[in-house]
Amino acid sequence: MKLPELKIGNKIAKVPIVQGGMAIRLSTARLAAAVANEGGIGLIAASGMSHPELRYEIKLARSLTDGIIGINIMVAASDFVGIVKTAIDAGIDLIVAGAGFSRDIFGYGKESGTPIVPIVSSVKLAKISEKLGASAIVVEGKEAGGHLGTDTSVRELIEPIRAAVKIPVIAAGGVLSGRDIVQMFRMGANGVQMGSRFAASVESNAAPTLKKYYLKSKSDDVVVIHSPVGLPGRAVRTPFSKKVMEGPVPPKVCDSCLKACNHRFCIIKSLIRAQQGDVETGLVFTGEFMPRIKKILPVKEIIGQLLSEVEEIQD
Repeated sequence: MKLPELKIGNKIAKVPIVQGGMAIRLSTARLAAAVANEGGIGLIAASGMSHPELRYEIKLARSLTDGIIGINIMVAASDFVGIVKTAIDAGIDLIVAGAGFSRDIFGYGKESGTPIVPIVSSVKLAKISEKLGASAIVVEGKEAGGHLGTDTSVRELIEPIRAAVKIPVIAAGGVLSGRDIVQMFRMGANGVQMGSRFAASVESNAAPTLKKYYLKSKSDDVVVIHSPVGLPGRAVRTPFSKKVMEGPVPPKVCDSCLKACNHRFCIIKSLIRAQQGDVETGLVFTGEFMPRIKKILPVKEIIGQLLSEVEEIQD
C-alpha cells in the first residue's frame, strides 16, 4: 500500500504521520525536527514551557528542519492562551490542542492563518470542531497515552467520525506498526498520530533511565490514574502512580499550572520528574501498547520501518 500525503490547511506532509506532542518536554525541537525531516509532522509539547523556552524550541526546530513543525498544548493549562499566542507569533505551522476543548482557539487561528487541530473523541466534538473552523481533527481512542477523553477504542471511533465530517481525520491511540497504520487508513483516516513509538526513540528528550523503563514495561504494568486535570490518564505502574491510585498525594506548593485542579497530586512536577529519569517518584505516561516496543531506535529508522511495513501490505 502507498500512503497518501496529508494536507492540513496549506501545509502538506509527504508522510501522513504526526508525532504526538508528549509533555513535559519529551517531545522538544530535536524530536519534532527529526520527524519533520522524514516528511511527517513534528510536534513540540508546549505544556509546562515558559514563553521564552517555547520560542527557543521553535527557533531551534526551524534551524534543524524545513519541514512542518507544530505544537501540542493542553487546553486545561492555565497559560493556554499565552502559549497559543506565543507559538503563533513565533510562526508555528499548526497547533494541536487536547486535554479539554477550546472554542476561542479557532479565532486565534483564523486571525493568523494558523491551522488549528483539536483532539476529539466523539462525533459531536468532531462536528463542532469542523463548524468552528478546524483544519483537521485528531481522533484519539482509549489506547492513547496521557490524558484520555474516552473509554472507546479508536477503531470504533474512526468510521462514524469520518462519515460525519469532511476535514482530514488523524487517528491516534495504539498505532505502533505499519499494519496499524494501514488499518486506520482502511477505516477512513487521512493520517495517524503516534506517541509511544517516538517517546522510545533516540531523539526523544526522555532521560535514558526513562527510555529503559519503557522497554521493561509489561502489559499489566499499564494502568489508568485520575489526573488533577479532571480526566483519566494512562500511565506505567510506578511507586508514585501506585500511590495516587490509592489516594491523594497533594503538593506542598501549588504553581497554579492548571485552570482547574483538584490537587490530587501535581501533574506538572510529577511528569517533569519522570522526564528527568526519576521513575520512582515520577508519573510515566504511556500508550496502552508501549510494552510491544522492544528497542530504542532513531526516528529515521522508525519511519523507514513503518513505511516498509506499509508497502508490503497489498491494497
